[in-house]
Amino acid sequence: MAFLTVNWLSIVAAAVMAWIFGAVYYGILGSAWLAAQDKTMAACKQEQAAKSALAKAAPFILSFVAELVMAWALYGILMHMGLFTLRAGIIAGMLCWLGFVLTTIAVNNAFSGRKPMLTVIDAGHWLGVLAIIGAVLGWIGA
Repeated sequence: MAFLTVNWLSIVAAAVMAWIFGAVYYGILGSAWLAAQDKTMAACKQEQAAKSALAKAAPFILSFVAELVMAWALYGILMHMGLFTLRAGIIAGMLCWLGFVLTTIAVNNAFSGRKPMLTVIDAGHWLGVLAIIGAVLGWIGA
């Protein structure tokens, strides 16, 4: 995959769409996500109040950078498969989620004693992210 022949617009568009999905997803499931961590909104607000603006923004920036890397990697997979279609992109994204993301989240959360619902919520988010990235890349990536 030559650096200059990559469709960077599709990668950035996929990451932006995935990031927006995450904002909506956790906006809807925020209370359940906090409960799965045994946290309250009041405790979360208190934690945030003690942080600098950069520390508050860092997870959002990291999330976007991670989604850019995911989009670039999935682009490479689709390029090597020679399958830039909507269907192929979604399937590839979902297989990456199943084989790498779900398994990693489940193991990490099990060893740290997290509630199974936290795994369900977070894994659901990353499933949506990878399906969206795959869809965008498959649709406009070539």
